Amino acid sequence: MTPDYSSRAGLELSSVFRPSRLRWWVVTLLFFVTVLNYVDRQTLSVLAPVLRDEFRMSNTDYARVANAFLIAYTVMQAVSGALLDWIGTKWGFAIMFVWWSVATFLHRFARGARSLALFRFLLGVGEAGNWPGATKAIAEWFPAKERGSAMGIFNAGSSTGALVAPPLIAFTTLYLGWRNAFTVISLGGMTWLVFWVLTYRKPSAVPSPEPAGGALSAENGSQALPRPKIPWLSLLAYREVWGIFLARALGDPVWWFYIFWLPLYLKHDRGFTLAQIGWLAWIPFLSADLGCLAGGWCSDLLVRHGLSLNRGRKVVFAVSALLACSAGWFVPYTSSSTLALALITLATFGVQSWGTLLLTLPADIFPSDVVASVSGLSGFGAGAGGILSTFLVGYLLDRFSYKPVFAVMASMHPLAFLVLIALIPTIRPIRRSATSPA
Repeated sequence: MTPDYSSRAGLELSSVFRPSRLRWWVVTLLFFVTVLNYVDRQTLSVLAPVLRDEFRMSNTDYARVANAFLIAYTVMQAVSGALLDWIGTKWGFAIMFVWWSVATFLHRFARGARSLALFRFLLGVGEAGNWPGATKAIAEWFPAKERGSAMGIFNAGSSTGALVAPPLIAFTTLYLGWRNAFTVISLGGMTWLVFWVLTYRKPSAVPSPEPAGGALSAENGSQALPRPKIPWLSLLAYREVWGIFLARALGDPVWWFYIFWLPLYLKHDRGFTLAQIGWLAWIPFLSADLGCLAGGWCSDLLVRHGLSLNRGRKVVFAVSALLACSAGWFVPYTSSSTLALALITLATFGVQSWGTLLLTLPADIFPSDVVASVSGLSGFGAGAGGILSTFLVGYLLDRFSYKPVFAVMASMHPLAFLVLIALIPTIRPIRRSATSPA
């Protein structure tokens, strides 16, 4: 049974939502911190051909180093979400940013695979809160009809960071050495911290009728009503949480694959030099940027033109999954490096269009005071899937080739879509008491 809040005595309709223009400054800051987040983490991927040779690492060794980051990132996704709901977005982001910047700087002191893995672990601890915190900020500042677009702008920061990283890191390394590359990257974003601390505020002065995932019910247009805070552990009783969790556990490893392994694939299977990687490896991430923006914008457009939130989101989910699958499948079967890069570019468009909408779901469905917690739990699923898939990729590459790897990655999004529609038949703000999730 799903009790409706409208039956609760003493609750009144909230005021009409009047969004502040400051929300666009907020999402701009979220975009730039996500760029910095991804440049920091992408430094290892771009330098992987150099570091593997210097530290004599196999594919399995490299997978262990990558997973040191993912293990910390996975655990801290769930923890950081709860902490951000408790501490607040402003200072939570500031603390995390300083932590991961220091962790990036420490990479310059790596002397082998073990010390490199330790510094990756510390980086994962700090970077984990970026997505729960940004999702929480967007839920607070944006109405449902703009939320997909806002999430697309913010999430485009990940692809932009991955786009900027190859040329920036490759040429910094060529001229200054790889240790100084980590130093330059770690110090590069301190201006963002100043702007964030001086200008960010909680939108307490902005009337908001949607503490529970949207200004209007996605299906019947009724006004959303205030809801009591949901205890953190009780979130696990909601099938919507499990739907988002499992969809990310299946879909996000494909993005991790392109982030961690694309430079190595281009070098070892396509014969690219470090300079060529710097010149060309950004192209799939430009496409991923466009996928972020297109996925959120198209979904919001469908909702504004009369589709329910449920249908508007799921149509774009289906198209995105199809692109990620069909393009990725054929990459290892072409002899043309140009065509292979073009197919990867199309696949990353679909992967990030999908990922943007999946990041939007906690804000679409849950109250804003637990959005970071739900996002963090789903990030735990994404990290767990990434850990397993990264080990699998290293194992398959040491024993076979990239063909089975691309086949596995191509199957993930269609499977994730089936899980999503099975566990979340209708995407809409929850209308149930905190003690009765089912």
